[in-house]
Amino acid sequence: METSFLMKKTVFALVLVSGLIPEIARAELTVASPFTDNAVLQRDLPVPVWGNAAAGTTVTVKFAEQKKSAVANSDGRWKVMLDSLPASFDPRILSVTSPGHPRIELSNLLVGEVWICSGQSNMQFPLDRVPEAKALIPKAKHIRTFNVKRTVAFAEQDTCEGEWVEQHPDSAVAFSFAYFLEEAADVPVGIILTCWGSSSLEAWMPRDITETVPHFRTMIDEFDADTKTRNRIAAILEGPRPWSRGEDIFLRRQSNILYNAMMHPLAPYGCRGLVWYQGERNTQSMFGMLTEPWFSRNSGILKYGDTFKAWVRRYRKEWGRDDLHFLVVMLPGYGKTLPGGPQGGAESPVAHSWAWMRESQLKALDLPHTSVVNTIDLGHIKNIRPTDKLPVGKRLALLAASDVLGHDIQAQGPVMKAVECKVNRLVVHFEHAEGLKTRDGKAPTAFWVADESAQWMKADAELSGECVVLSSTEVAKPLYVRYAFAGKPSVNLVNEAGLPAYPFRTDIFDP
Repeated sequence: METSFLMKKTVFALVLVSGLIPEIARAELTVASPFTDNAVLQRDLPVPVWGNAAAGTTVTVKFAEQKKSAVANSDGRWKVMLDSLPASFDPRILSVTSPGHPRIELSNLLVGEVWICSGQSNMQFPLDRVPEAKALIPKAKHIRTFNVKRTVAFAEQDTCEGEWVEQHPDSAVAFSFAYFLEEAADVPVGIILTCWGSSSLEAWMPRDITETVPHFRTMIDEFDADTKTRNRIAAILEGPRPWSRGEDIFLRRQSNILYNAMMHPLAPYGCRGLVWYQGERNTQSMFGMLTEPWFSRNSGILKYGDTFKAWVRRYRKEWGRDDLHFLVVMLPGYGKTLPGGPQGGAESPVAHSWAWMRESQLKALDLPHTSVVNTIDLGHIKNIRPTDKLPVGKRLALLAASDVLGHDIQAQGPVMKAVECKVNRLVVHFEHAEGLKTRDGKAPTAFWVADESAQWMKADAELSGECVVLSSTEVAKPLYVRYAFAGKPSVNLVNEAGLPAYPFRTDIFDP
């Protein structure tokens, strides 16, 4: 027994000398990559701070007269929760300490409203190309940005490349949103920008969503079996930078691997919610899972709504916050329609157009703590990346102020509440319809009616208080209505705040 004990001590001593054990003992003290100098911390909510250290060691975080400690677990991970903090323009230091390690000090931290802004090219769309938004830069005083470097990874990453800077985001939508939010809340605003053009919803999905979204399981199974694609991705990541345009496009159109590298490392950074401007990549088919071209193998339009709701639930689980708010940008007007389905042009109420995607996006409202920004009056008939980004950001900020911060303001346009069937007409009742009017003083446009035949006819529309009365000489007994249900409808119906009425349909006819 004594010999065995001495042998063990000798082996342990040799291991110590050779440096084979204390990988854990010497583990570096780190704080998660979203924490850098100049960061903005979320006000009025508990603030998680986390990182890595030697397993079993105590880590202490100090900030704003708070002192919180945690013990690193067996994987070397630690996390503390700072108590909720009031907004503050005063720059302060956050320190992280652990015995035997140099102190980490992050300077110039503010406390305010923090939002993640994500999506594809219309979120990435540069501020320099929107002069009316760019003109606001000199007035923006307390906006900071963490720009996540665009890359991919096969597995979920714990870190990402980026740092907080005392500058506005380069995204026109994210900047406009931050500018008007700062104006409304009078607090510092922090934007975490993580977006990449051409990316599908599935690009931003963690793998385990395969448990609830069948088509994503198929996509991941195919991706895992596609050795050629995986080898090409690996070669691009190991190769020279900058990537060629073809390499860049190839990476950003993949599934899951953007989430792994550009979203997972952010969780659970304290933030109010996520602004999402995406959907164009998923509009290449109505029913989804095309085989050609390969980058159209996704939810398609009709599955998008339910897929998006599963995605929101999963992100809330990742952040441990059922109240993580999602601000969704409805796709604006765009005239292109899909081949193989009904046509009729940019204003057709039956064409396979973006109207169906907007209906899918509005399904987000089935969940609590969600808002959808109406952009039906914006966009361009031929340009998938329109330049009218300033009103998008302004409407996002209005909804954030109303739905999240509780400001008593009119933040959305008229929403259909009920449709009353009369003998030969329909009466559409709206909410959020104070001062219902048309922008040009003419009769409301973009209303269509039909009976059981599903033959849609343009309606004659007239205002009546907070209602619109519809009739048609070609439909004796109208039963159903579609409003602004087209790729690029011509609309003029707004409320007193000048916000446009949301598109809708009351029928259940198949597309």
